[in-house]
Amino acid sequence: MQVTKSASSRRRAQQWPYPRHRRFEEALREAASAWFAERGYECHRKYDYCLADLERDWPKNIILPEVAEYVAAERARCQAEGDCFPLHKYAHHGLSSQAMVFNLIGPLIVREDYEPLRLRLEKAGVEWPEEVGWAEFEYEDRTVFNEDSGQPTSMDLVVRDSAGRARIFIESKLVEREFGGCSVFAGGDCDGRNPTADKDLCYLHFIGRRYWELLAAHGFLEGPVGTDRACLLSNYYQFFRELLFALELGGSFVLLSDERSPTFFTRGPKGDRGLMPFLLELVPRELRHHVAAISVQDVLAAAAHTGRHGDWVPQFARKYGMEGVA
Repeated sequence: MQVTKSASSRRRAQQWPYPRHRRFEEALREAASAWFAERGYECHRKYDYCLADLERDWPKNIILPEVAEYVAAERARCQAEGDCFPLHKYAHHGLSSQAMVFNLIGPLIVREDYEPLRLRLEKAGVEWPEEVGWAEFEYEDRTVFNEDSGQPTSMDLVVRDSAGRARIFIESKLVEREFGGCSVFAGGDCDGRNPTADKDLCYLHFIGRRYWELLAAHGFLEGPVGTDRACLLSNYYQFFRELLFALELGGSFVLLSDERSPTFFTRGPKGDRGLMPFLLELVPRELRHHVAAISVQDVLAAAAHTGRHGDWVPQFARKYGMEGVA
């Protein structure tokens, strides 16, 4: 009887109508391995989809040399000014979301050609600045949440208006399986209960972070974030923190992710699934127009359609297994 049940479950698993993350990740690994092999790059001794050394090799993970030069120059400028331009510790990894956004948006920045990004964001309902000043990677502002120590909230990409104000705040995801959770909860120092009745039960609130203060100010505590017994930030801390960051600075929060990943958004016979449709339901209705999701594939297709980016669009498609898009 147990064998019959097992066989039945295996057959039913093949009929699951939504994509599986494992298969998506396997396709990315194969594409990255092939791209590095074609160029004869030295890779990690165990993983041929990851370059051998972070500091030495991360520029090889970038398609256009001028984009790698731009990123290196921005890092040097920030360090000279006493700021931080964090290079993720896996920026040399073929599946790095930071390297992916460098490769996708970097050419638009260095060429000051934001049209592909504008078209996709406007289609998603995001208000584009009447006049764009510039876009930049790795934006942070410690004052928003009073993050006076430790790693502050950092956005992968922001678009500024002509007055220099950050208006669109973009988080990029590639192979990630989640929005980051709360490190205090993950570290075993919190039981995960909702602290709205006594916010000093939250260690982060106790030491002066303004997360719960701003959740209240923007109306989140009138819904499930405030009424559920469990603290929704324990698992979805990054989403709420970055959305609050954008709202407090008068902008919109946008997720940029691969449409093949079932983690953040996918369609199927039971309706839309993924973290974005789910978490959007927890956002006050009057704020939902400040939240959007766009796909890497849509931005790539828009760049290809311009006819101005033929030197990197096909390479991006090969590197990330998206040949059909370009």
